[in-house]
Amino acid sequence: MSLSMIVRDVRLDEKAAYNALVSHPVQSWEWGEFKRKTGVEVVRIGVLEGSRMQAAYQLSFHPIPRTSYSIGYFPKGPLPDKRMIDAISKVGNERKAIFIKLEPNIEKGTGQPAIDKLAKDYDLRQGKNVFTPHSFTIDLLPSEEELLERMKAKTRYNIGLAQRRGVRVLEDNDQQAFETYLRLTFETAKRQGFYAHDETYHRQMWEELQPSGIAHLLTATWNDNILVAWILFVFNGVLYYPYGASSNEHRNLMASNLMMWEAMRFGKRMTCQTFDLWGALGPQPDPKDPWFGFHRFKEGYGGNLIEFVGTYDLVLFPQLYSLVCFADDLRWKLLRFWARLR
Repeated sequence: MSLSMIVRDVRLDEKAAYNALVSHPVQSWEWGEFKRKTGVEVVRIGVLEGSRMQAAYQLSFHPIPRTSYSIGYFPKGPLPDKRMIDAISKVGNERKAIFIKLEPNIEKGTGQPAIDKLAKDYDLRQGKNVFTPHSFTIDLLPSEEELLERMKAKTRYNIGLAQRRGVRVLEDNDQQAFETYLRLTFETAKRQGFYAHDETYHRQMWEELQPSGIAHLLTATWNDNILVAWILFVFNGVLYYPYGASSNEHRNLMASNLMMWEAMRFGKRMTCQTFDLWGALGPQPDPKDPWFGFHRFKEGYGGNLIEFVGTYDLVLFPQLYSLVCFADDLRWKLLRFWARLR
């Protein structure tokens, strides 16, 4: 006789079981604690059969200034089903969430039919993405020789050039290296004209995720100067590249190319099976796109371009949804404008 399923909040003493079930670092317990530090409410939901947790996920609620409403965000969770939609609708309504943005960590081919079926029963609309709908993933199980062989010739050449010119990459999690990472982050944002999270965001993220073993800082140095600094995440057998920054100086040394290769080697040492490069353009990218160069850089390492099911807004207050979308579009236009002025 099977036990009935119970859906409830996850308790603190269930942290280990929770982390073992979720599939992405932004679903990790530690990420949730980091988001709490930024001033948002985090809700963790577990699905249990008897006393055994079978599935788990977390979402955050972001208050809309000067109102009693909020917006829910559910990034990189499992493939949604009716039980999940009912559960998050309930907690969303309790918090007066106008909508809950879902971005499942599921590839399009396997997940799309389920999403389409849910959209018939709920007010589930395609929304504006936060995570990019595409990413490159690299299989880290082959030998180093095989991994190098899969790269583009120019990428292999640049890796060798950086090595010959004396660039060195190592893991360096001390405070001084992190301060350099921060400086390079804002230097990179200014150079490329894109929006970057503020200093407080990066510090709170690092303070929560580094002691837990999720976040790792790699630096590429030349003549004792850090030219490139990346923060990588290691979580449940997958390596991720969420944050990277580089100096304006000595860009001819190709330190970023060597950094990516050493990140792959780092992932193998950490027994990761896959390297998720955290975002890419689509299969036929526009050379005029501001992210084209970054896409082409990642493409050189021989990964697979995958597409996720995308972004969906579970609308709970339809009369307010259009107004919020308009205000969000305006906000991002202003942020990009200010980024170009810096």
